[in-house]
Amino acid sequence: MNAPAAPGALSDRHDPALVDAFGRRIDYVRLSVTDRCDFRCRYCMGEDMRFMPRSRLMPPDMVEAVAAHMVARGIRRIRLTGGEPLVRGDLPDLAARLGRLLGQGLEELTLTTNGARLAGVAARLADAGIRRINVSLDTLDPVRFASIARRDALADVLAGIAAARAAGMRIKINMVALAGVNDDEFVAMARWCGADGHDLSIIETMPLGDVAEDRSGRFLAAGEARSRIAREIELVPSHHRTAGPSRYLDAPQLGIRIGFISPLTENFCATCNRVRVTAEGRLYLCLGRDDSVDLRAAWERDGAAGIDAALDTAMRIKPRAHDFHIERPAVARHMSVTGG
Repeated sequence: MNAPAAPGALSDRHDPALVDAFGRRIDYVRLSVTDRCDFRCRYCMGEDMRFMPRSRLMPPDMVEAVAAHMVARGIRRIRLTGGEPLVRGDLPDLAARLGRLLGQGLEELTLTTNGARLAGVAARLADAGIRRINVSLDTLDPVRFASIARRDALADVLAGIAAARAAGMRIKINMVALAGVNDDEFVAMARWCGADGHDLSIIETMPLGDVAEDRSGRFLAAGEARSRIAREIELVPSHHRTAGPSRYLDAPQLGIRIGFISPLTENFCATCNRVRVTAEGRLYLCLGRDDSVDLRAAWERDGAAGIDAALDTAMRIKPRAHDFHIERPAVARHMSVTGG
């Protein structure tokens, strides 16, 4: 095996820009650090999950090297995800490593979490350079929360949100819309977010993960959620954009933005700028497709040149669009609904 080059080193023959076959510039990676989670949300996974051996996770040096190399090729935003990233005990240290890339090409390092373990590490994450986080929170009702997550942890999540806010991080709440479960809480969640100054995104449930339950009756279109909120709260067009797929409206009376993520009813594929790296080092090009390249094998075999070649291959095979269907769910076991 060739000795890997220094993190982020480029071979001379490569243009750094990551542009796919459809002319889309890729500048955002969702970097999974574990497939494990301490919740068992009903729309995401079954109660009896079998996770990969920890020995298959990318070690910190490899995560840092892959991230640095992708930044050298034009990635500007990294979002740490899982599973639940804070299940990984070395996550604060790993975040600090990646935080060293800020100002060196990387513009933003963010995190998506269920929040249950956030209180104890929020200050360290802020010190690492994380200024904005997404917290998955589908209900403010403790009984409903325990039913959805299969864990009685709402108080822990709220404590984590408070700690992150105290550490100076901006928070966006991610709420998965579930027909007949939490669809009467959209307005209440928006008002709660407004009171605390958190933006909100409402997400269509996606056919991801092996949940061992029939979730077809739980689908609710983002447009329906938007209509329900608009009956009680003024929503106006917003010019705000992030690297993610939320389409935002301003809620002036609440002082926040409300985003809607609609991969099934109003897909955002035409402007996709995202890829995802799994915890074992495989680069997936689309949330709803299995097209992928193995970055870990490329790095171990050929170092920086291998990563370059793998990224070039990835840009050639990134699909035009996903193949989600409301009536015919596909299963993509390597992704989570909100962590990705």
